[in-house]
Amino acid sequence: MDKIGNGGHAALVQLQAFLTQIDLPSDGRLPPERELCESLGVSRGDLRKALDVLEKDGHIWRHVGKGTFVGSGPVEETIGISEIAGRTNPTDVMRARLIIEPEIAREAALHATLADIAAMRQSLVQTREAATWRQYENIDNLLHRQIAQASSNNVLLGLFDVLNAIRRTVVWGRLRSEGARPPEDHHSFADHDRIVEAIAVRDLSGAAAAMRQHLQQVEQRLLSVRQAAE
Repeated sequence: MDKIGNGGHAALVQLQAFLTQIDLPSDGRLPPERELCESLGVSRGDLRKALDVLEKDGHIWRHVGKGTFVGSGPVEETIGISEIAGRTNPTDVMRARLIIEPEIAREAALHATLADIAAMRQSLVQTREAATWRQYENIDNLLHRQIAQASSNNVLLGLFDVLNAIRRTVVWGRLRSEGARPPEDHHSFADHDRIVEAIAVRDLSGAAAAMRQHLQQVEQRLLSVRQAAE
């Protein structure tokens, strides 16, 4: 807090909450700084301090002339995400997630700090409070990245970001129930609770198993949606 001051810290808290509540465009671009200042009621200087913190932590990236975007950076420009996505399919993406993300959860259970766990728990609350599916998806994506970040392994975090970029590029049917927002009994709520609780109590095998079970449910729902469409 000392480095960014009270104003910058307040702007950071407001900005983090704001990003979980708005419907971002598909490319994840944030509103212009002037609009953000007006929405948050903060000064341009404090907003920039908050953005600097989020950028340093890998939550956002900036492109001069294009804007500020949610995520760790334009990985597709360096490793050909679009090309990979053009040669794969949703089933392959899910299989890759099942191989990688349970092990990331295992590492998170070993290395997560109290701050990491607190951030995850905040995301759990926010998923249940999401007013729209888009808001839910943004927070869901943030939670999975928080778990990867908690692994304290930049290689695993980079692999997650690449896989996530491919997942978001591959076009597939949205796994949504009817309604404007997730239902109160949405299966992922309980799944996420189990994952985070296992990480919090340092249950390495439990965290990996909970993540695997969650992704298997997502995979099954994906297959049922695809089969219904055929």
